[in-house]
Amino acid sequence: MMTETILAIEQLETYYGKIHALKGISLEVKQGQIVTLLGSNGAGKSTTLRTISGLVPAGAGKVSFMGRDITKEEPHNIVSMGLIHVPEGRRIFKGLTVKENLELGSFTLKDDMERQKRIEHVFEIFPILEDRQKQDAGLLSGGEQQMLAIGRAMMTEPKLLLLDEPSMGLAPIIVREIMRIIKRLNEEGTTILLVEQNAKIALKLADYGYVLETGKIVMEGDGATLREDRSIVQAYLGA
Repeated sequence: MMTETILAIEQLETYYGKIHALKGISLEVKQGQIVTLLGSNGAGKSTTLRTISGLVPAGAGKVSFMGRDITKEEPHNIVSMGLIHVPEGRRIFKGLTVKENLELGSFTLKDDMERQKRIEHVFEIFPILEDRQKQDAGLLSGGEQQMLAIGRAMMTEPKLLLLDEPSMGLAPIIVREIMRIIKRLNEEGTTILLVEQNAKIALKLADYGYVLETGKIVMEGDGATLREDRSIVQAYLGA
């Protein structure tokens, strides 16, 4: 049985003023996969996610989500379709409690019982958030804030989750926990496009990977193959 393609990018070009950030990239994510986008700083990884989610306009090319052209859609419409972007730097709402942050993640939901059910599911995956639910989100540690950002995204029950550098700035033990949670979300049915500088852990999780260099895809393959590729090892795995 063929696996359905949930996200398809064709010859995508993105500009920041005169800077040509993405130079005709094409990639796809199939239903149920974890796909990772690797590359050094400035390669265009975050720009790719921001263009997919409508935060940065595409200069040319096409983004299709579940068979629908979303290249020129407004970001809030893209969110309502079930494509959710957890940006680099977490962007949680400081001054609001942990629980209020989660509730904001389901602001389009009218059913209070369903909202509570989703909050309980988040608390089951992230018990620390249940313990901290009445605390100001700004007082959480970096790892807890990352958990909250992912938990808030889960409140929409996303069909596709875009994760931008979830391990950035976190201690190795917390990174392992975050990656374990990403694997669990995927096993529960969430398709994930993961941008990650830590290629080693990303390729352990990923079904498939793409390598970006200065706005172009220079290599692709399944996670295990890329993990064993000497040029990838030397460039991104620190060997």
